[in-house]
Amino acid sequence: MTASSPSLWLRLQRLSLVTQIIIGLIAGIALALFAPEVAKSTAFIGKVFVSALKAVAPILVFVLVMASIANHKHGQETHIRPILFLYLLGTFAAAVVAVVASTLFPSSLVLATHDVAITAPGGISEVLQSLLLSVVDNPVSALMNANFIGILAWAIGMGVAIRHAGDTTREVLGDLSNGVTLIVRLVIRFAPLGIFGLVASTLATSGFGALIGYVHLLAVLLGCMLFVALVMNPVIVFWKLRRNPYPLVITCLRESGITAFFTRSSAANIPVNLELSKRLGLHEDTYSVSIPLGATINMAGAAITITVLTLAAVHTLGIAVDIPTAILLSVVAAICACGASGVAGGSLLLIPLACSLFGIPSEIAMQVVAVGFIIGVLQDSAETALNSSTDVLFTAAACLGEDEKAQRLA
Repeated sequence: MTASSPSLWLRLQRLSLVTQIIIGLIAGIALALFAPEVAKSTAFIGKVFVSALKAVAPILVFVLVMASIANHKHGQETHIRPILFLYLLGTFAAAVVAVVASTLFPSSLVLATHDVAITAPGGISEVLQSLLLSVVDNPVSALMNANFIGILAWAIGMGVAIRHAGDTTREVLGDLSNGVTLIVRLVIRFAPLGIFGLVASTLATSGFGALIGYVHLLAVLLGCMLFVALVMNPVIVFWKLRRNPYPLVITCLRESGITAFFTRSSAANIPVNLELSKRLGLHEDTYSVSIPLGATINMAGAAITITVLTLAAVHTLGIAVDIPTAILLSVVAAICACGASGVAGGSLLLIPLACSLFGIPSEIAMQVVAVGFIIGVLQDSAETALNSSTDVLFTAAACLGEDEKAQRLA
């Protein structure tokens, strides 16, 4: 090697972030295969990365949303309404896909007693009440507990109020937003190392042995998620943009879905999605609100999980399902998914709500939740990847679609 040749470290730095993440992924798999004991010790690296993302996400959302609204000028276009429509349409469509797949490929469970101490919501009204209470949560508590509904409510309120403040105040808020964004970019640069630790420790500790007995159920779940990601979502985006949707779909899956798959938290992936939205050239006033909102209510993967596991219990117990009930289940799953937490395993806690539609007692429903935790190594990762990548996808589709419509009318 000549003196002028770049070092290996410099070559790695020149690679794109996605390429670096793939290298970290391969290295993690290799370490878990050939040195599992060493791989287990890398769990700390993954925990630090996820904790850093979770730490910056609440303050980033609060400051960015507040600054965007405070500095929003009259006459600037935002596209929140069409994004909300796409979020709801995508979540309901995912539930319908799960109903169809579960009908065509019914799954059976071995339901036994599992000692799982979990408190699940008692009804849809309780979920809605919880969402309303989240809106009026104490702002300090909302920031401490990563309650993004409460954070959004306070950020919007403060942003509207500060719009009437002096130019200096709004400039300071804008500078604060830029400062937090720089910190987030620094954290994201460590994604390859964090994913290396997550992959190596997870494979070395859990492996895939626990999943063998649930291959069929996993196949239905993952098949539904792949169908929604590669067929249903592109159809929705094509309807909005009227052009080939796959370049945008693949970009969102590659740059958002990969990190979400391993962090297993929509909330932790908010900084990644905000950065991707900026690179896509979307409206900051729009994505600074739609991305954190999507991490809370855009839950296609959660709707699939709730529906498939519920219908697996229904099939196991021999309960007949007619078309009206299936439609009602899709609606309930979509509503429940919107109330799912933005953390790992959040959707599983809402399965008893859907099970109650069929008169399934909570004792059996909680056994289904336990099955969900067993297969969660893959199910929750795939669910989060679909949820989080779709946040950026629908935000981009709405922004680009409305911009093109305005250009045609001009």
